[in-house]
Amino acid sequence: MPAMQQRLDTGLPFIKMHGLGNDFVIVDARAHDAPITPALAKGIGHRQFGVGFDQLAVIENGEADAHLVFYNADGSTSAACGNATRCIARLLMNETGRSALTLTTVRGTLHARNAGDGRTSVNMGHPQLDWREVPLAEEMDTLELPIEGAPTATGMGNPHCTFFVENAEAIPLAEFGARYEYHPLYPERTNVQVAQVIGPDHIRMRVWERGVGITLASGSSSCATAVAAARRGLTGRKVRIDLDGGTLWIDWRDDGVWMTGPTCHVFSGTLTPEFLRSLG
Repeated sequence: MPAMQQRLDTGLPFIKMHGLGNDFVIVDARAHDAPITPALAKGIGHRQFGVGFDQLAVIENGEADAHLVFYNADGSTSAACGNATRCIARLLMNETGRSALTLTTVRGTLHARNAGDGRTSVNMGHPQLDWREVPLAEEMDTLELPIEGAPTATGMGNPHCTFFVENAEAIPLAEFGARYEYHPLYPERTNVQVAQVIGPDHIRMRVWERGVGITLASGSSSCATAVAAARRGLTGRKVRIDLDGGTLWIDWRDDGVWMTGPTCHVFSGTLTPEFLRSLG
């Protein structure tokens, strides 16, 4: 029986998790095919007509412990999602009893480990600092872009634009983020961060995610902001980042950018055949 037809008959199991309020629907496709399409992802992501999420993540079989595929709430795909990777790592550690895992994404191979006290760490890899890698539309120094506010561009498998501001709370993020997500310098759109440096190892940051909007937290955005702050000499390479949903700890080491924080398994459920048929 074709996979989609089977789901129309039996429904589609899923897991809801979050990392600091950055919430995810997770579909486990290791044992049974789960054909996620952009339209299906968008339908599940609707917070009134579906389940609602910041990202949808699909767990697939791969050469490592698992391969992960990510969708944004608008149905577009993303090569990386740090908090979702941490959530899935925690899920698989609980499943296997192991304290370390290797996961693959379009971003590359990511290593995860149990950090104790209910926290999970993921190495998000080396930051992409060249304009081609971010990517930007034309050659330029990524440290200070020719945009009002001189933001920093960073790639973490997805593009980021970090503005350092005096007061992160004072920025009208809904308007600000929407404006810069589609800036012509970013051909693939961008995540937007407003970051306030509190001290040499402490940042307050708020996030607008491309294809999503305002989120309570973002792992890859936290990594990008930490890298940008260190490059500009505003902080060291190990920082605490306070987001609307809680705190992440970022450590830019020689082997990559490590991100550590809590996760939560909220509930498990099944998308009904009725709901799946309603999406066409």
